[in-house]
Amino acid sequence: MTPDLTLETQLDLALRLTVGLVLGAAIGLERELQRQPAGFRTHSLVSLGAALFTVVSAYGFSGDLVDPTRIAAQIVSGIGFIGAGTILQHRGHIRGLTTAASLWSVAAIGTAAGAGLYVVAVVGTVLILVILSILDRVEEFARRRLRLPPEHGQPAGEEPQEGRSEDLL
Repeated sequence: MTPDLTLETQLDLALRLTVGLVLGAAIGLERELQRQPAGFRTHSLVSLGAALFTVVSAYGFSGDLVDPTRIAAQIVSGIGFIGAGTILQHRGHIRGLTTAASLWSVAAIGTAAGAGLYVVAVVGTVLILVILSILDRVEEFARRRLRLPPEHGQPAGEEPQEGRSEDLL
């Protein structure tokens, strides 16, 4: 049996979905600007979907046997499957790890938003954006400053498709 929710509660839940969507879109925009295959729409949908599953899990069902915390584990498993599909190996190079990690992270952002943890969701988003946009520049600066060779498997002068930490060789 589904519970009756007041209009105020339903508006709060709609806000949670909207926050999840907007925060996921912010991360997706960064990925889109970096010309990554999983960009604006993909990250938006993953975050919104995680928020929606969280809201439905917490508010859509009632009864003694209902455990709304189980949905978080299912979100992680599902996103792990999607993320695995973004990881490619070609000639000893592994690509897509940052994309997979960003999808996994954005699912956590959506879950936090869906649970009403707005501050956690916003801070998480900011930290993810810092990692995606700033840490590559820091690593590049350090490599030049310390005169470190390119990463293993990275031909000199060739920029990687994703973050520098992609190659595991």
